[in-house]
Amino acid sequence: MKKIVLGMLVLIVSLVACTKQALEPDQTTKPTSTATSSFDLIQDRIFTPSCATAGCHLSATDPSYAQHGLVLAKSSSYAQLVGVSAKNPNAQANKILRVTKYQSAQSLLYHKLNWDAAHHSSVDYGVPMPLGGKPLSVGQLKFIQNWIEAGAPEKGEVADAKLLDDTTPSYVPSSDFSPLAEPSAEGKEGLQLKIDKFSVAPNFERELFVRKPLNNTAPIYISRIKLKSRPNSHHMVLYDFENKQSLPNLNEIRDLRNSDNSINVFTFLQMQNHIFLGGGTDPNSDYTFPEGTALMLPANSSIDLNPHYFNKTNEVIFGENYVNLYTVKADQVKKVVKMIDFNQTNLTLPPNQKTIVTKDFIFDKPVAIVSLTSHTHQWGKLFQIKIKGGSRNGEVIYESTDWAHPAVINFTKVIELKAGEGLTSVVTYDNNTNRTIRFGLTSEDEMNIIFGYYYEL
Repeated sequence: MKKIVLGMLVLIVSLVACTKQALEPDQTTKPTSTATSSFDLIQDRIFTPSCATAGCHLSATDPSYAQHGLVLAKSSSYAQLVGVSAKNPNAQANKILRVTKYQSAQSLLYHKLNWDAAHHSSVDYGVPMPLGGKPLSVGQLKFIQNWIEAGAPEKGEVADAKLLDDTTPSYVPSSDFSPLAEPSAEGKEGLQLKIDKFSVAPNFERELFVRKPLNNTAPIYISRIKLKSRPNSHHMVLYDFENKQSLPNLNEIRDLRNSDNSINVFTFLQMQNHIFLGGGTDPNSDYTFPEGTALMLPANSSIDLNPHYFNKTNEVIFGENYVNLYTVKADQVKKVVKMIDFNQTNLTLPPNQKTIVTKDFIFDKPVAIVSLTSHTHQWGKLFQIKIKGGSRNGEVIYESTDWAHPAVINFTKVIELKAGEGLTSVVTYDNNTNRTIRFGLTSEDEMNIIFGYYYEL
């Protein structure tokens, strides 16, 4: 009997020992972490609420997608960021990727989120982000920097999550916006135009036009255009007018949108008289025409200034814009830059279908293309410009998918075309109405125009 009891005690002790070993993990094996990874924190705390929003970086259907080509939705953001080339021209020139592992200074993401341009030697990487919102906090920016410097992994905790609780603004826009120095302050000839400080209501985008006189009693030759805008500016564009007999009042603010966000029809109709002169979606650009060339504006000219600001905050923000026009003497100009204004008026867009309209425009003299942009109304979904003729026949040199704010391409190397060669506009329209749409000036009609600059060779 004693042997039986003793055997049972040994068995019980063995079972307890086995159970204890099963319950106690091997001390050499580290427990699996259940904490959120650093990249997931960036996604959930920064990208999703501030960047992956409709119209910005939510999907490939956003109007701005063709400009940046970046989707920051949770399912695709990492693959589109780390080790991926940027579309920003200055980033490409400096060989900066969207995110370069271990190198925040070589990562466009870090530069775009840091509103203080001085940290990257004042290189212009375009509008700081998030557009229309507030700059990231010191802690948020440092968290992203630390994540990049740790190799930008998709999984794992490599940055201190407590940084995200730091709400100190990383950048505080000056309440006294510093004006752009006039050309004379640089020892240059020219003139300055200005749109005085104006308010942008909370959760609203304000786009307006103001016609400004140049007060030039003789023709002037513009060799350079420099712009400066307040933060959250989406674009700044300069326009001339085709019909000089039908002009808006001087110095009068004309809003594109009413306070209820509906379109101001009168302002929209005035836009149909525009001829593109300069500017674009980089509201702080500095563009110089090719050496020895200049844009001539006749005596008593005026320019329609068109700023556009986004405000996605619950507070009023302010816009303010400066334009410097640098001029040269006529005897310094070897080639006068001329306007491209190629208009396709034969438009018939059947109801409830997509239509592609193609039109060739031929030069009768050798030319050099300096810049291109486009113009359609709301049914224009894709505007391409191709070279017509010669060894580069069919090459796409321009593309835009945002009818309201078309891309502006200033060619660093001009595109030379021989006599008999030209440009082809290939425009895809999507008429989702039950009526046929044709060419016209109203918002219910359509257009198809190539704007740009060229000079004769």
